[in-house]
Amino acid sequence: MNRPPFRARLAGLRVPPPLRAPTAMVVLLLLAIFLGPSLLPHDPNAMAISERLSPPSWAHPLGQDEFGRDRLVRLLEGGKVSLTVALTATGAAAVIGVFLGLVGAFNGGISGYLSNRLADVVLCFPPVLLALLVVTLLGPGADTLIYVLSVLYFPPFARIAFTETSRIAGLDYVVASRAIGTANSRIMARTILPNIAGPLFVQLSLTAAAAVIIESGMSFLGLGVVPPDPSWGQMINAARATMTSEPLGLMVPCAALVITIFTINFFCDRLRDHLDPRALATRVPLLPGLGGSTRAAPPREDEVVRVSDLTIDVPLADREPIDLLRQVSFQIRQNSCTALVGESGSGKSLSALSLMGLLPDALHRRDGALELRRRSGEVIDVADQDEDSLQALRGNDVAMVFQEPMSALNPVMRVGDQIIEAIQAHRDMPRAEARALAIDGLRRVGITDPEQRVDAFPHEISGGMKQRVMIAMALVLSPKLLIADEPTTALDVTVQAEIIHLLRDIRAQSEDGLSILFVSHNLGVVSELADRIVVMYAGEVVEAGLTDEVLSRPSHPYTKALLNSTPSLHENLHSARGDVLDAIPGAPPLAAERPAGCAFHPRCALATEACRAAHPALRALDPATGGATPETDREVRCIRAEELAA
Repeated sequence: MNRPPFRARLAGLRVPPPLRAPTAMVVLLLLAIFLGPSLLPHDPNAMAISERLSPPSWAHPLGQDEFGRDRLVRLLEGGKVSLTVALTATGAAAVIGVFLGLVGAFNGGISGYLSNRLADVVLCFPPVLLALLVVTLLGPGADTLIYVLSVLYFPPFARIAFTETSRIAGLDYVVASRAIGTANSRIMARTILPNIAGPLFVQLSLTAAAAVIIESGMSFLGLGVVPPDPSWGQMINAARATMTSEPLGLMVPCAALVITIFTINFFCDRLRDHLDPRALATRVPLLPGLGGSTRAAPPREDEVVRVSDLTIDVPLADREPIDLLRQVSFQIRQNSCTALVGESGSGKSLSALSLMGLLPDALHRRDGALELRRRSGEVIDVADQDEDSLQALRGNDVAMVFQEPMSALNPVMRVGDQIIEAIQAHRDMPRAEARALAIDGLRRVGITDPEQRVDAFPHEISGGMKQRVMIAMALVLSPKLLIADEPTTALDVTVQAEIIHLLRDIRAQSEDGLSILFVSHNLGVVSELADRIVVMYAGEVVEAGLTDEVLSRPSHPYTKALLNSTPSLHENLHSARGDVLDAIPGAPPLAAERPAGCAFHPRCALATEACRAAHPALRALDPATGGATPETDREVRCIRAEELAA
């Protein structure tokens, strides 16, 4: 059998970048503690009474203790005992606890009951008192401490394993494994255990650190390592008598404890992030404004928002970043409604959240600009603002209505108090005045009897009224831009129509010229409200233009497919083409699995080899063949757009 060359095998053992620093710290710590004493010329128990409490020197870098023994070699020998006890006990506790919790939760019944009750019994005893009791009965020593700590610390592992296994045991991928006949032991080891490893590694780091402390504490009390063998707890105890005149004796073992615990926690946290396949970037995300950005032309006077070449990625630990948005560009004009349309995962909500400065910390703006015209007329790049500036911006210049009013409203606060809170966050006014403004806001969105409704809790009003409250909260300070992220999705058809008409009326009646960014997957709803449509697919803009033009003559196959899969608002569904709507074949690609060329080509009936070979750019549609007029700014990302729109 041919073996790969040594250098190739060595390359396979490379430590991922996020693990390099903690791994180096662990290796240095272990080498120092387990190999250091053998490299030093001193016996840890050799006394020199005439040199007791001598200060540091070349021969004794950390000085000598109260019996003249070399403090450095005793520190390293004591660390050997502490780490051996802590790591052995933690490993044993983890194996016992994870086995009991995993098997108990997966099998249920009597095994689940027994694993929980056994953990409960141990948890009933105070940890330190239980350790003192067992050590007193069995006698001091490192072996006794390992047995005690293994029993003492397995219940948290069992609890975590039981809870996490119970949570995911019924998920589809576990059921699928059982359905194909996979053995239960393999499902637990290969399917469930990797998915619950994250919290277990957190507990591992906490337990190892606690075990080091317990071992040192027991030795401090004389119930751990038996003298004259060194331990950190003994060193701390002995140094108490001279800590005023010779504080180094106390500082050295305490510093060793701190460094050891930090190293263990640091390594386990990074290992958890690396082994969890769902973990995102382990590098610290850059501040939004520090990403490289491409500055386009500033917004025109009639534009409230200009998004230019926005690219947002997910930095990953050991491979290239994944682009969630790729060069997204669109504009929102004064007193108009622009709709972002596309399937779930197309990047609509992420684009909207970017304008609010609400991107998750794990995401990074690599390129592009998010320019917003404030109420004062000042134009700013949202991505360049710090958190204080963003807080002043939200609610005041730009506000957002979310798709789930039931979860967006605080269930334990009256709706009026929530609106008042939004007002007082930006306006220095008495509560009575803010309450009057809140009541006026509720009246403006069509809520009857607002003087009483202002004191209602969210559970006391209907879903449609909750969404009206959210709209009132967003509009109470007269923002320049309202972002509506699928505000009708959770509502029935009748209430959807009411909300759409409400938004249309509010925009028409706005004295300050309210602009709306409407996020939706429903072209029927969009046709009732939007002046302009931006169609997104796989994190890109694939078509943009005036609503009537895009809906009447789509120039991208994806837009046409969306139209064919949407029930008409104006025609009877029982038409010549029957009751069945056209479905788009396949599914949108994951961000990490975008195909080469046009992202839509695997689902497109018109795709050619050219579509698969090159990624098309977003370009202006040819007015002569595409049916658009030059002033409409019709854009499309398809090489066959003119052919389709003709």
